[in-house]
Parts: sequence; C-alpha cells; structure tokens
Amino acid sequence: MTHELKTGGDRGYLRIATEEAFATQEQFDAIMRLVKEGRADKGTMSLWGFYGTSASERTTFIRERLLDLGELRIQAMDDAGIDKAVLALTSPGTQSLFDPEEARRIARSSNDQLKAACERYPNRFHGMIAVAPIDPEWSAEELKRGKEELGFHGVQINSHTHGHYLDEEQFDPILRACADLDLPLYIHPQGPPDGMIGTMVEAGLDGAVFGFGVETSFHGLRMMTSGVFDRYPNLQMMLGHGCEAIPYWIYRHNYMHQAGVRSKRYERLKPLQHDLFHYLRNNVLATNSGMAFAPAIKLMIEVMGEDRVMYAMDYPYEYLPDEVRWLDDMDIPAEQKKKFFQTNAERWFKL
Repeated sequence: MTHELKTGGDRGYLRIATEEAFATQEQFDAIMRLVKEGRADKGTMSLWGFYGTSASERTTFIRERLLDLGELRIQAMDDAGIDKAVLALTSPGTQSLFDPEEARRIARSSNDQLKAACERYPNRFHGMIAVAPIDPEWSAEELKRGKEELGFHGVQINSHTHGHYLDEEQFDPILRACADLDLPLYIHPQGPPDGMIGTMVEAGLDGAVFGFGVETSFHGLRMMTSGVFDRYPNLQMMLGHGCEAIPYWIYRHNYMHQAGVRSKRYERLKPLQHDLFHYLRNNVLATNSGMAFAPAIKLMIEVMGEDRVMYAMDYPYEYLPDEVRWLDDMDIPAEQKKKFFQTNAERWFKL
C-alpha cells in the first residue's frame, strides 16, 4: 500500500468511475431463460452460462454486486476511494433478446430502477440510459425520456444486436437522437456474434480476455469509416478498455482505410470528409476500464488528447482498489490527472 484511499478529493481531484455495471433481476432471468433454452448466441451462452450458474467466489461476488444498487456498492466505492459512479445496465443489456416487447419492458424498468437509486444517492450515482436497439424508434423515444425526465447522462449500447451494428441504416433513429439530445454514446462489449466468434470459445478467448475487444473495436471502426460522424459531426462515441486498442492501431487503420478508398475495392468504403485521426480526436472518447496500465493510458492521452480520456474501474467485473493507487501514482502532470479522474467526466457526461 502506497497511500490510503479516501473520497472527497484529498489528492486534488475527485475520482469518477465512468463504466460501472448493474443488473436487474428481470434482465438476468430473461438472459438465463435464453441460455437454458439454447436460444442464446455462442457468446452469451459462454459468458452467462458460466456467470449465471457457477458457484465460484468470483461469479458469486459479481452476481451479488450487479444486483446491488445500495450499501454494498457504496461501501465498495468508499473502500476504493471512488467518489461517483456512472452506472449502466450490464452487457448484453436487452440485446440478446428476441421479443421487442420484452426488450422494451426490461430497458424501461431498468431505467426506472436506476433513477430510484440515483435519487437515493444523488451525490454518488449517475445514470446511463438503457434502450432496446431491436426497436430503434422506441429507443429514440426512451433516450428523450431518459434525458429529459430521468436526468440521465448518456446511453450504453452493448455493441451488436444479433450481429447488426449501429452504422446500419435501421439504427439511425438512435444515432440521430443521441446527436440531437447531446448524449454521449457508450459502445460497450458483449460476446462476438456467431458470425465472428469462430473458435474463440474453444480457445478460452471469447470474453474480456480478447473477444470483447476485437468485436467492439470492429464496431467502433465501422462507425468511424462509414460516414456516421460526417452526418452527425457533434456525436460523441465512447469506448472503454483503452479505447478498445484503436489508438494503438490508428496509424495503420488510417493508412489502410485511405488505401481501400482509393482502390475502390470495397463498395462500402467511400471518401470521408476527414481522416480517421480527425474522428478519433473529435468524435471518440475513451475510458481505461479494466486497463489500469499507465503506458496504455499515456498512449491514449498522447494520441487522442488529454480532454478525451477518462477513468473507469469496470466494477464489479474488475474490482481491485490497488489499481486506483497505481493510477494515483501515474507519472503524468497534475492537471492531466485531474482531467483523467474528474473533470473530463464532468464535462462529457455533464455531471
């Protein structure tokens, strides 16, 4: 231990964790029903077939803490020195469900439950809106309700919806609503769809260890290369886990994307108004969730800019208070550190 972890800003900044998960019992029951019936995709079967049934210490802790929006979570925040948490319905949200009515009901109910928790702990909890992308028009209306009636600060989409991605035309109502309402769009991982997952499950690499990042960086790059940010230049897309590695790869992404456009090899790749560096630095925000690794954080800051990188813990999937200490001791200027832990989150989530 290098120092005691306290809330209240004793180190010159508050700590705001920006990718923290919760679940509702209704959501959990619906996902587990699909798993038991064998109707879920391979990624959901692998993830929730384990996390929903295993009696291990880790899975028991995660299930208990996902369903808690009260004192257990507050105590965990206090013990780790976390002042505020931005909460979102855990992956896969409603996106593994097939019945639009059920998906809408679970999303709306989870938003109402989260609102009640934010009212109980107004100085500790802030909400992101859950939607049902299987019904984009309804989701756009729920985004409006989430901001104007519930006072939430963004929306979390758990990447693909049955193998379909937000840059596809049918999801434009969601993108348009985010842009019109000035709501940041957090694209969070779930298991790769069946068309992508291949032998990842057999290799033990389908989840957070690898598959999540591959699938979600693919989603992020689809957004960056499809003209979404030319249509909606003020739209802000958030990516966690070190921006799903895109800042590390951005030079090659950009070079090969431009080569692909010039070659006219792909029907989908059309000339954009800017290069990919521009979209990364103007339309993409990043958190370090699950990536308490100073070299990766410094790379994000260098590539994206110090105003676009934020702290996240990834509770309860990753909960190690020592990681907070390591990042407190990160060798970056004090002004950058305050932006990383506090003021960037306040700015982009409008806290």
